[in-house]
Amino acid sequence: MMPRIATLAFAALLALNGAASAQDKTWRHGIILAKSDAGIFFTITKKGFAEKEGLKVDLVQFKSDVIELQALIAGDIDSFDGGPGAAMAAAARGADVKVIGCEWPGVPYAVFAKSSIKSVPDLKGKLIAISQPGANPDVVARALLAKYGVPVDDVRFANLGGDLDRFKAVVAGVADATVVSNEYTPIAQQQRLVTLALAKDLIPQFMRICIFTTGKTVATRGDDAAHFLAAEMAALKYALSHREETIALTHAIIQDKPDDPRPAFIYDDAVKTNAIDPEMHIPMDKLKWMEEQALRDKVLPGPYDVSKMVDGSVREKALALLAK
Repeated sequence: MMPRIATLAFAALLALNGAASAQDKTWRHGIILAKSDAGIFFTITKKGFAEKEGLKVDLVQFKSDVIELQALIAGDIDSFDGGPGAAMAAAARGADVKVIGCEWPGVPYAVFAKSSIKSVPDLKGKLIAISQPGANPDVVARALLAKYGVPVDDVRFANLGGDLDRFKAVVAGVADATVVSNEYTPIAQQQRLVTLALAKDLIPQFMRICIFTTGKTVATRGDDAAHFLAAEMAALKYALSHREETIALTHAIIQDKPDDPRPAFIYDDAVKTNAIDPEMHIPMDKLKWMEEQALRDKVLPGPYDVSKMVDGSVREKALALLAK
């Protein structure tokens, strides 16, 4: 009997250890380098939102959503926040990329330029600072040029890094214009830069951020993906109803000056314009519009059915979890 009892005890111990390991689940989620809206995105790591869903969420920062996409495909992260442009181009070429929710359908981008440039047509022959080709700033710049009938070949594009780097490039005269978050509006005024356009007024169909994962991840970790989305939904809802706390979190994360106006500006603008969707609907009309832009800009190899990269099952599971 003793050997059998020892065996049973050992099996029970393994079961307990297995349960503990199962409970210690890590979800690695990619985000763009923390800036003045960081408090909104980092709320999921506070107040136990992830832990309540049985997860440990690690936020991994990247310079662009193109690099995030590469990390996702390589298996280095489980999901990421990013614009649909690069993901759509990859999916159209056979990459395993899925949209599972869209939390920031609003368009918080602005085009800032040197004071000598008064309108978008004045950009002909000028240098526009963007992020990597296919990333949101590039997509926005091309859409705005098309809106004003400016051929893409009439301007020059340069990858000059993140928002702050690109903004500084215009201030220093290295670039003539750039597309960055509209959080720089108060600073642009101080630097006497011209606000050429607000993307939300000219291309309201543009989609800023969706959450992407792979079909393989949905198949193998579908429940974890649903719990992650549920945690994100709860965190976003909390952030949007706790202004001062969220802005203070942003200041703490990016370690800016207490009087920096950008965190409050971007937060208030997002709330005022309903730019953030805590329920993460997947607006097919916007995704189809972005598909048309990508086809026009020859980013896609040919017509593509964007619905093929959409998986709404994870979102439905997440809503069901929150309903409980």
